[in-house]
Amino acid sequence: MKNLGPWWIRLPLLFFISFGLMEYFIDSGDQPAFIAYPMALMFLVFILLLLIGIELILAAIENVMFQTLSEEAKERYLASKNKGFEWSWGKKMYKKLLGSKPIEAEEEIILDHNYDGIRELDNKLPPWWVYMFYATILFCIIYLVRFHVFNAYDQELEYEQEVAQAQIEIEAYKKTAKDLVDANSVTLLTEASDISAGKTIFESNCVACHMADGGGGIGPNLTDQYWILGGGIKNVFNTISEGGRDGKGMISWKSTLKPAQIAQVASYILTEINGSTPANPKDPEGDIWVDPDAPQSDEKIEQAIDSTATVAEDEVAIN
Repeated sequence: MKNLGPWWIRLPLLFFISFGLMEYFIDSGDQPAFIAYPMALMFLVFILLLLIGIELILAAIENVMFQTLSEEAKERYLASKNKGFEWSWGKKMYKKLLGSKPIEAEEEIILDHNYDGIRELDNKLPPWWVYMFYATILFCIIYLVRFHVFNAYDQELEYEQEVAQAQIEIEAYKKTAKDLVDANSVTLLTEASDISAGKTIFESNCVACHMADGGGGIGPNLTDQYWILGGGIKNVFNTISEGGRDGKGMISWKSTLKPAQIAQVASYILTEINGSTPANPKDPEGDIWVDPDAPQSDEKIEQAIDSTATVAEDEVAIN
């Protein structure tokens, strides 16, 4: 039987090949397959036990067959088994690249110099060194033609290209990394999952001051068009993050909520709370806020003011 290597190399090699094939063919997302699917882990354990069993069976068969051989055949078998793999082509190439003379042939290249019994050999440069030297000359010619004859590109252009590519990668990363958002980059979220998460945050942290319907209590009314520190997603995000007016405004929530959570609750306020009709609305505070980035006619602004004034008059009449 040909020796294919010791079992302690063969067995782990076959096991990790099986593991790699399993990970390649099983789509488990960001997690390894044996973590995402418990059955995959059981499969790996089965493969390991199977490989161990095969090795034990082969060893037992080899031992039984060895005992049936004659003494001369046993010696030949052991000699053949212990003979290691020899890479003859690699050894020849190594000697060729080294270019050294064997000790028996050193008399051909020995010089007449003799210093206290120390003699000098006239060895040539190793072929590997000579080949590398030729390769550097070829590289210099290609470099010269490309950059000094055809002017492929220079360091400044390379820098600009790498910066542009880095900016593209940063923007792509920001789209998936919601916690990198701030008051300047935040946008209004409209996904149902984000609005639902914002509602949960609002009900857990904001109802004590703004009421469940946003009508206002200790805090201002969030349903009307009046804003103390400005409306819109950027201003609302900044107010929640940094807090309200000094001494009498809302506390800063940036140490409690993540940027993504602040964006969610701000989006919930603007999409679900603002513009609704609360049960017991608080009087308007602040000023009418008009989004400077969204073109609106004077008629729309006047309608918003008239609508708020009508609500205030109705409350006075009721009281």
